[in-house]
Amino acid sequence: MHAITIPEPGGPEALVWAEVPDPEPGPDEVVVAVRASAVNRADLLQRQGHYPPPKGAPAYPGLECSGVVTATGSRVSDWRVGQEVCALLAGGGYAQRVAVPAGQLLPVPAGVDPVDAAALPEVACTVWSNVVHLAKLTRGETLLVHGGGSGIGTFAVQLGTALGATVVATARPAKHDRLRALGAAHLVDYREQDFVEEVRRVTDGRGADVILDIMGASYLGRNVDALATGGRLVIIGMQGGRRGELDIAALLAKRASIAATALRSRPVDEKAAIVRGVREQVWPLIESGAVRPVVDRRMPMTRAADAHRLVESNEHVGKVLLTVDQSPG
Repeated sequence: MHAITIPEPGGPEALVWAEVPDPEPGPDEVVVAVRASAVNRADLLQRQGHYPPPKGAPAYPGLECSGVVTATGSRVSDWRVGQEVCALLAGGGYAQRVAVPAGQLLPVPAGVDPVDAAALPEVACTVWSNVVHLAKLTRGETLLVHGGGSGIGTFAVQLGTALGATVVATARPAKHDRLRALGAAHLVDYREQDFVEEVRRVTDGRGADVILDIMGASYLGRNVDALATGGRLVIIGMQGGRRGELDIAALLAKRASIAATALRSRPVDEKAAIVRGVREQVWPLIESGAVRPVVDRRMPMTRAADAHRLVESNEHVGKVLLTVDQSPG
């Protein structure tokens, strides 16, 4: 088979479509013939040499995919050859085939294009595990989503809205209309507006109950300022740096909490539990049309370098998908 390899870390040109060994399923794994994978920020970091895959994961990028089951391990009974699926991966989605722990598979939701389903596993698992399972967002609360135009952001806007929360999102103005259409009640131009002031304004001074943050250090102090009493800040990225200063007194005064999580490095059993939660609680919302995959565009896997350039430009809305030609070579 062929996959996108990274012989040496570097820019987008470091991505090379090359022949690699076929995967074989372990006893608790299935092999999926990949229809598409999605570009995530973690893929960009891996390409640059900053985010190596976990031990035992394929060396190729790609944290999610959609496709068809082609082989099953000896202990797998819930999945069959020929079944259309999408999957949460520790790596390896940028390939014609990938071996996946069976607990990290999901059926393609009814009504969703099998290619577009590749846009769902990583964002659904990330947003549900952080916003719902960890931060306990409830109906009537306010959710602040940073990076609203990203794959994570567009999914969080929809899921928060579907759960009955009021969603505030930060994004470039060019993306505001798209995010309103997805359910965002209030949009903030993060380059021209102070999101703390805007959140206070739209909540009558109360603040956000839950904040989903991709920036890290650069937003830490202001995120605490934007929290409501009893608010929950969840940090899932470090695009704004890894070291920041925290005013603990401000956090204590609000009886607020901060959590930081990562999905890729979790043990297989934890990922499987998250996938089960997503299937039970999120898949019905997708099948009803309340939440849908947001795909900016599809590009052939052999153009992975161009896809990385697009994501780095931050001009996209939602996911950029890489589609796979299953013919030899």
